[in-house]
Amino acid sequence: MTTRELTVAASTIWVVLAAILVMFMQAGFSFLEAGLTRMKNVGHVAAKNVLTFAIASVVFFCVGFGIAFGDGGNGVVGGSGFFPSVDDLLAVGEAPFSWFATVPAGAAYFFQAVFCGVSLAIVWGAMAERTKLWVYFAFSVAYVLVYSVVAHWIWGANGWLAGLGMQDFAGSTVVHYQGALAGLAGALLLGPRIGKFDADGRPNAIPGHNMAFVTLGVIILWFGWFGFNPGSTLGVDAPEVGFFAYVAVTTNIAAAAGVLGAVLVAWLVIGKPDLSMMLNGAVGALVAITAACAFVAPWAAVVVGFVAGAIVVLGILLVERMGIDDPIGALAAHGLSGVWGTLSLGFLAAPSLVEKLGVGEPGLLYGGGLRQLGVQALGLVAVGVFTFAASFLVLAALKTTLGIRVEPEVETAGLDVSEHGMWGYPELYIPVPGGYGTEAHGHLGLAHGARPAGAAVRAAVPVPDSLQ
Repeated sequence: MTTRELTVAASTIWVVLAAILVMFMQAGFSFLEAGLTRMKNVGHVAAKNVLTFAIASVVFFCVGFGIAFGDGGNGVVGGSGFFPSVDDLLAVGEAPFSWFATVPAGAAYFFQAVFCGVSLAIVWGAMAERTKLWVYFAFSVAYVLVYSVVAHWIWGANGWLAGLGMQDFAGSTVVHYQGALAGLAGALLLGPRIGKFDADGRPNAIPGHNMAFVTLGVIILWFGWFGFNPGSTLGVDAPEVGFFAYVAVTTNIAAAAGVLGAVLVAWLVIGKPDLSMMLNGAVGALVAITAACAFVAPWAAVVVGFVAGAIVVLGILLVERMGIDDPIGALAAHGLSGVWGTLSLGFLAAPSLVEKLGVGEPGLLYGGGLRQLGVQALGLVAVGVFTFAASFLVLAALKTTLGIRVEPEVETAGLDVSEHGMWGYPELYIPVPGGYGTEAHGHLGLAHGARPAGAAVRAAVPVPDSLQ
């Protein structure tokens, strides 16, 4: 094997392993969302994450990858690579995906597809506990197309924002900001969950049912981010040997700083070091450093993460005060933090790293002037208008024609039984042979065959007639 072939082989192994780490983030999102919602919807959350990832993988393979990275086209969309063939996927640095010069196009597809899946997972956090299952099918297809267009703008070889030098190394804008924008459109069209706000607009807490799940989910996401950001080098020697390790360092210290920023601000504003805020602070910091991880010095990564942690706490409170019901905190953690991470490069992009990567210009604090900040802001505005408008129009059309929100009695009963005909925690709702509350648990002080305390109340939750 030649030196180049060895490098391509090593880079392919690295990119595929990084893609697997990013795919594992779907488990993190499942635990995070399940823990922050009510137990009557846990099965629905799990099913939704698997379903939408499957849809994203297929649609992105068929058309999304070509839209985002196919040769030809123009500054708006790619022009080839649709339904790629065996030869297309095995080629390195050749048409129709000549932009990928360090790994085969198949490895690049896998890596970019799991990114698309992450972005789609973000959408549903803001729409949790009240969305009809079929909406996931229809909107997932539309969203993958929207996502792919923006990916071309910023990451494509001839994308118009790429031509201006917009810096977004691993997707604070492409992946996270876009997901939050679509989630915002959905949350506005759906309205809040039953009981979230009083008649006078005062919010009521609807706590998640399992904070251990949330903690596990965030740790999995943190772990997966070491595929997300370092993997975006797309090679073991890009832009120089071992650079991905530097990206891992900035990613980790930013996340750690985000935890500290969120704890401090939550303590000052809420009066307690709220665990959910702490965990969302880590997520928000990871989102923010996603754009900046390869462009900033370590001290700047700490600043990016700490500020993002503070933004998450204040953002979650602001979103609730505006009357928007976001059960997971996605709009703050992925939206506002994504905005901050993207804009931070206009101030903090280090000259040596900008030169190494060959994208954009140094930040304002290094004497780079206002141009890079302006490009970053222009990108946010353009993506914001396009993605929000497209998402809102698609969801509004679905709402007008077939409806996107479940009926009140279905929402009350829970989406597990109403949408899937089963429960995430069946022993709390129905008799299960040998399950909790049966004679198998007589040692708990329950009469044989008796239901535990509270079972009668749970059984009183209305179930749609069709499921009785």
